[in-house]
Amino acid sequence: MVLSGPLGPSLAPAILKTRGLYRWMKPIADWYANLAGYRKVGYKYDDLLVEEREDVQRALTRLTPREAYDRQFRLKQASHCSVLHDVLPKEKWTKPEEDVRYLKPHVENVEKEALERRAWDNMVLSKK
Repeated sequence: MVLSGPLGPSLAPAILKTRGLYRWMKPIADWYANLAGYRKVGYKYDDLLVEEREDVQRALTRLTPREAYDRQFRLKQASHCSVLHDVLPKEKWTKPEEDVRYLKPHVENVEKEALERRAWDNMVLSKK
């Protein structure tokens, strides 16, 4: 079963449902995330979402003050690393267990609300 998302088809739901396939793919996914290098500058995966998207903008307003502060700190820290053309010391890298999807639930809620709003806006009333 391949579901389509905003970036195209995804095999993730099928992989997550099958325990054996998940155990086989997890080391490859961890290796790829480490290869991407975003954890070496302190980012979490959701820090890489394109902020110019309207749904992400609305989701960012729903973060708790602590989550918003932590996000800004990570963005400034990564920007500093970029200016220095260096990465953080290894003890400051984002660990895989810390790399949780903190923004994705908010983005999904915004998308669901937008779909519901479109459904209600397109409702046709008829007289009986």
